[in-house]
Amino acid sequence: MDNPHEYFMKFALREAKDAESRGEIPVGAVVVCNGRIIARAHNLTETLTDVTAHAEMQAITSAANVLGGKYLTDCTLYVTLEPCVMCAGALGWSQIGTVVYGAIDEKRGFGKFAPGALHPKTKVVAGILADECASLLSDFFKKRR
Repeated sequence: MDNPHEYFMKFALREAKDAESRGEIPVGAVVVCNGRIIARAHNLTETLTDVTAHAEMQAITSAANVLGGKYLTDCTLYVTLEPCVMCAGALGWSQIGTVVYGAIDEKRGFGKFAPGALHPKTKVVAGILADECASLLSDFFKKRR
């Protein structure tokens, strides 16, 4: 595996495409622990009629269930879009080890609006497969307009 961040982001992109095929905004996420994917998720806000059902929130819950605990300190979240403030807060409470995201979210991203929301020890890697992640979203919204 040449670049593990790109490798795992491709799985998040698959989740985003699955979301799109279901009429959801195409954001996907996976949680990796000890080199293996333990959770896969995508947006479910339309399906569940729940504004909090973002890909990250679904992934956090799923990973915590797999691990049998609420802290994800040894895990990495890969998500196709920069987490919003709500998701960054939840990720902060989970004490996730690393957050890796693709496209920057200029309108709602935590980096601009709540840079301190993550746990102080959480590492952040931005811009992995950013163009692919961003074009998936922009194409989705162009089709809807």
